[in-house]
Amino acid sequence: MSSMSTQPGPAPAEAPASAPVAIPLRELLPWALFAAAMAFVLLYLIGAEQGAISLVHGSSVHEFVHDGRHLLGIPCH
Repeated sequence: MSSMSTQPGPAPAEAPASAPVAIPLRELLPWALFAAAMAFVLLYLIGAEQGAISLVHGSSVHEFVHDGRHLLGIPCH
């Protein structure tokens, strides 16, 4: 007759609780400034690029964003 040991073995190690990683502001600031600059460029192209004060020659940008301009409620003609 064989006897099996019923003694408990070592307890499994508990996994450490995960915590959110804090991102320092000095690392986030350049990305926030880049996103703001891109938003201003996009806002200019959609809202103000109409030909009279155009930075891009011709009407290609105006025609490309024409429907988006009306969708946002910006009149263009």
